[in-house]
Amino acid sequence: MIPQSPEKTVDPSSVYVVMISEVVPEDPRQDFYGGAEASYAESAVALFRQAGVDVSSVLELLDRGIYLTNAVKYPKTGYTVETSAIEQSLPLLEEELARFPNLRVVMLMGDVAKKSFNMLAKKQTGKNCIPSGATYKLRAGEFYFGSVRVIPSYIMTGGNLLIEKSKTQMITEDIKKMMGIILP
Repeated sequence: MIPQSPEKTVDPSSVYVVMISEVVPEDPRQDFYGGAEASYAESAVALFRQAGVDVSSVLELLDRGIYLTNAVKYPKTGYTVETSAIEQSLPLLEEELARFPNLRVVMLMGDVAKKSFNMLAKKQTGKNCIPSGATYKLRAGEFYFGSVRVIPSYIMTGGNLLIEKSKTQMITEDIKKMMGIILP
């Protein structure tokens, strides 16, 4: 299986934020850079708009220095994401993050993103960046990977956003926190 990575050309020095979602969709056209009507793109734009950020596309987010990607570069094969899929994608995510010299914030959108980033951090530093625990409790903490602020949040794609309104509210709060960091 060939890994899916964003097919968007970007000036790496213009990226200040990377939002890491969990897993690529089965259909690459539904991913963040799959087009204006891609389901992942629609979810992301809606969350930013709810957070008071006036954007209408993920390309506008990219113009603001916000890059969207997925921790796992292969569609999931079952209900859950296997650890082996995270491990298989980890070198690709690590390479992707290393491209951005001006990174200030990494947002971890969901438990798979958090687990993946912790695996990356442990590989590089010998310890996790984000402690274990419930995301709603961790959101109050301040975590750093070197000089980069790392914000744990909730999954930003899929139907759960329609069901769990409290998580949508918390995601928009986290987006506002992130925007406050990059736009002092």
